[in-house]
Amino acid sequence: QVQLVESGGGLVQAGGSLRLSCAASGSIFSINSMDWYRQAPGKQRELVAAITSGSSTNYADSVKGRFTISRDNAQNTLYLQMNSLKPEDTAVYYCAYMATPAWGTPLRYYWGQGTQVTVSS
Repeated sequence: QVQLVESGGGLVQAGGSLRLSCAASGSIFSINSMDWYRQAPGKQRELVAAITSGSSTNYADSVKGRFTISRDNAQNTLYLQMNSLKPEDTAVYYCAYMATPAWGTPLRYYWGQGTQVTVSS
């Protein structure tokens, strides 16, 4: 199975920056997309940014120009550079990989446990 662990969250003032990382371990045969989601209190989980195996990226409108997603295919690691943070960016951030742990097994989403990002005004 694929295990994901996020790191890099914390408390930052508005306008500050944080860099989130997502490290993968376990049996990984292939990874398709790597995504960052977030969930604020009382709100639904939303897609923040996604990057495909070919490094095509997609961002939520609310973070375009401020966040940058990147991946290290050799290490199966995902990053999210977050600049110009706003209080409305406060949420638990989750990484998710569309992956398969072995040849012949179906692609499915694997989730990390989440890391808290709090932006103070």
